[in-house]
Amino acid sequence: MFKIVHEENGSQEHVPAAVGGSLLDELARDGARQMLAAALLAEVAAYVEAHQHEVDEDGHRLVVRNGCHDPREVATAAGAVPVRAPRVNDKRIDEATGERKRFSSAILPAWARKSPGVAEVLPLLYLHGLSSGDFVPALEQFLGSAAGLSAATITRLTVQWQDDAKAFGNRSLAESDYVYLWVDGIHLTARLEQDKVCLLVMIGVRLDGTKELVALSDGFRESSESWADLLRDCKRRGMRAPVLAVGDGALGFWKALREVFPDTKEQRCWWHKLGNVLAALPKSAHPGAKAALAEIYNAEDKDHARAAAKAFAANYGAK
Repeated sequence: MFKIVHEENGSQEHVPAAVGGSLLDELARDGARQMLAAALLAEVAAYVEAHQHEVDEDGHRLVVRNGCHDPREVATAAGAVPVRAPRVNDKRIDEATGERKRFSSAILPAWARKSPGVAEVLPLLYLHGLSSGDFVPALEQFLGSAAGLSAATITRLTVQWQDDAKAFGNRSLAESDYVYLWVDGIHLTARLEQDKVCLLVMIGVRLDGTKELVALSDGFRESSESWADLLRDCKRRGMRAPVLAVGDGALGFWKALREVFPDTKEQRCWWHKLGNVLAALPKSAHPGAKAALAEIYNAEDKDHARAAAKAFAANYGAK
């Protein structure tokens, strides 16, 4: 289960949350960490297995696992990801040099501190890899190359991630107490073979304020049928109607919500609304417009919000 717990930032200013912004970045970081760790473990397991027949005079293996290296951070498009690479104790001697052989990860070399666009490629590991079982194209983009991705490594990753995805997608939601539901359709810039596919993301907020990834699925654009299928699946697994759903202006989700959870209230996402409004203004006006919009969504009551909205329209509306 992906869980997101924000630390207090010291500021009392409320920042409108969004699925398409920091929350998805955090999911990408957590997913990147887990997937990179799994890939590294699978690579080492394949290396050790390939040399399991090589033993010393006492019958002990010459190539074995030996804990993990010190943790380090790898920079990705989604932010810094902590990594603890597994370590190999290789006691074999290279006859040409007379030195001990060393295992070197082709996935994450010892000097590597950067990884490709994880934020864009990570969803493809779900949409393409988990659906077709063909991880190589997705992992090539995720890791930068197919180096280290032996058939044995791919098999291990395929089994592990498909099992994880199946368990996540089939888990019971009967005990969930989601009050708020953030939804978004993330259109991917990276492509494998999919056409017009987007990632449907649902993040719930529980009574205690904890944010969790509720569902992650592929959909055709952001059609009402795709959203309805996802909502019906969550309802079938016991999810109760949230009090409030927050999303952008795409009509597909709202039509599906009214069909599956008609009692749930609807609210436009401020993150998306900010983007829509700022896109219609010159960049020179953005700082002042952002501050004026904050006066609206941070208003203490409806009357103050209406007054702030009226002031915004007077200052930034069509002249």
